[in-house]
Amino acid sequence: MKPNRTLGCCLVLAGLLGGLPTVARAQVHVFSGLRHDSSTGLARWLGDITLSAQIEGGIMANPARPQPGYNYGDFLADHANQVQLNQAEFTLNKAIDPHRNTYQVGFTLEGMYGSDARYYQVLGISDREWNARYQLIPAQAHMDVHLPWLTRGGLDMQAGILQAPMGVEGLDPTSRPFYTLAYTSEYSVPFEHVGAMFNWHVTPMVDVTFGIDTGNQTSFGHADNNSAPAGYFGFNLNNLAHGKLRIVELSRVGPENSWRAIGHYEADHTQRFWNDISAYYQVNDRLSLTAEFNYLHDEGTRGIGARGQFAGVDAESFVSFLSYRINRDLTFNYRGEIYRDNNNAMVATFRGNNSYMEALAGTGGAVVPGPSASSHGTTYGEMTLGVSYRPQLGHHIGVFMLRPEIRFDRALNGTMPFNGGRNNGMFTFGGDAVIGF
Repeated sequence: MKPNRTLGCCLVLAGLLGGLPTVARAQVHVFSGLRHDSSTGLARWLGDITLSAQIEGGIMANPARPQPGYNYGDFLADHANQVQLNQAEFTLNKAIDPHRNTYQVGFTLEGMYGSDARYYQVLGISDREWNARYQLIPAQAHMDVHLPWLTRGGLDMQAGILQAPMGVEGLDPTSRPFYTLAYTSEYSVPFEHVGAMFNWHVTPMVDVTFGIDTGNQTSFGHADNNSAPAGYFGFNLNNLAHGKLRIVELSRVGPENSWRAIGHYEADHTQRFWNDISAYYQVNDRLSLTAEFNYLHDEGTRGIGARGQFAGVDAESFVSFLSYRINRDLTFNYRGEIYRDNNNAMVATFRGNNSYMEALAGTGGAVVPGPSASSHGTTYGEMTLGVSYRPQLGHHIGVFMLRPEIRFDRALNGTMPFNGGRNNGMFTFGGDAVIGF
């Protein structure tokens, strides 16, 4: 099954030439004729179902022209100096009203095609259907339920194929300030789950989050890379500092390694501990600040240290974001990150279109060579600067966004992972374009 790459590249080029980034996604009410029909509850429920579409494409140029052509440590813009269609997605949605503490049922169905899909597959669901750069995935497919239980805020539940809640930067390009992702967002938070998530609104200030799933990007039975579940627990602190500050903490624990790599018993009993805390502070109408700290420890992944081979690897990171709104349409964005890969076991660039998922399954996965696992760990520094141009166009265009950026990456302690192992630093520039209806 071959995707039409010419059509995809034409769409991307058209977006880049025309300019692009946004407001909020436009939505079409699928059953709009039923919205004001109060004859049945079903008619009212159907009347709030919406359909939206969004296209994103971009390029990150690398003057060093790395061989074999990859920007090391970059997932979404991994192919240096090449325009690509990142996402073309359609979403059918029946949203839950957060202001009504009554029984409610909704759903989200999102299908996505593009190069980003290579990294957001789920084992056993979509990972073996495509082998090209542009792939197709069910990015979301979940039932949403609100239950007016326990407290005045009630309990929200999502069950099905879920996008992972941990971390600041998400898959939707309109939810993050940059085209490229931080190291933390690529290597130290999960991407997709099959399971159930719960959010309990304890008080207007406190939410409690918990959930259970089959693992990061796995499903059931033979499609799981081990036989044990994993799960989340954490909390949100809302409306702090007179409504200017919000803090989100999420932790996750469970086996995440493949039995093919370390054996059945080890895969089921060695845990991965993910911990992420972020703070969002709205200084004023123009300036907002975000800080994220992440710590990951894996008991099953093997590393090399000064005393030889050992089980267990660690990664710690800190990411800071600044966003300043220059005027109604233009926003300046900054991101700075320090990411410590203690055993050179986390950061990698996957060379084949299916290599990332093959590595997750434990069946292989070709990578672009980085720092040797036998050397000391690597501390990565990354700074990204950019602007978001978001004009309000109307006429059924809900998202129109153009985001140029420049990015500086550097290994801060002597290793040389960039540009085919030739340099300890990398400079890239480019950006993306997004249009949504």
